[in-house]
Amino acid sequence: MDYRGKVVIITGASSGIGREAAQAFASRNSVVVGVARREALLREQLERWQRDSPDSICLVGDLGEREFSEQVIAETVARFGRIDVLVHNAAVPKHKQIYDLNGDEAEYVIRVNFLSPVWTTLAAIPHMLANHGGFIVNVSSFAALVPPPRESLYAASKAALNAFSAGLWNDLAGSQIHVSVINPGAIDTEIWDKQEAPNAFRGRKHPPSMVVDAIFEAIEKRRFELVIPRRSLSLMAANFLRQFWPAALRFGMARMDPVHKDVIEDARQRALELRRARG
Repeated sequence: MDYRGKVVIITGASSGIGREAAQAFASRNSVVVGVARREALLREQLERWQRDSPDSICLVGDLGEREFSEQVIAETVARFGRIDVLVHNAAVPKHKQIYDLNGDEAEYVIRVNFLSPVWTTLAAIPHMLANHGGFIVNVSSFAALVPPPRESLYAASKAALNAFSAGLWNDLAGSQIHVSVINPGAIDTEIWDKQEAPNAFRGRKHPPSMVVDAIFEAIEKRRFELVIPRRSLSLMAANFLRQFWPAALRFGMARMDPVHKDVIEDARQRALELRRARG
């Protein structure tokens, strides 16, 4: 596929998978529209993209806000007249004990990880139709298939993204708009530094380039769904157990990362104090 001159929107482009994906498209002479919240980091990356793709730009804002998500599409079309590839990569982690979560946190995770891709997709589809096609690549997570302990909200947001992607496969049939979803396992990004509860995972973390390669495979070979890394025995075993022996999967996860009694007791005491305070 010739990527020269293609207009590519990449969310979460300031670091990790998004940063490497943006650089990979720029090196293929695509016009990159990088989107993220952290302006200093994003503009630093923009300087790199523009060495290969001088027309590339960045847009700074919070994708958890519908107005900004839709503005990304409107501004891209206003500047370049088209959108060829839309890569939804931005996401916020949420690794936290369920007893410590609140509704505001839940809402924000869903808005960034799920609703933002919905908002931008719905805004982009008319422009892709007018341009006789395009590609939408949703970077999800293996957590959407097998939720790890302490990640109920994150997994739910990604599972919603997967279901939305699967629905689009049927809804966009014949439109020349191809939708892909990529489910990475453990990828070595800064997301691991944002854990709000101890993480028991001690396995191998794979490089972001592995996901970037999958993005290009999804586009060039019109793949619908990819699990990365493809031949990971641990991911294959977890997926097998999820489908055929879910009780064994739950048992194994509980052994790997148990909820300690003091966590439950602390939550119980807080609940009792709240009840007493309310009379």
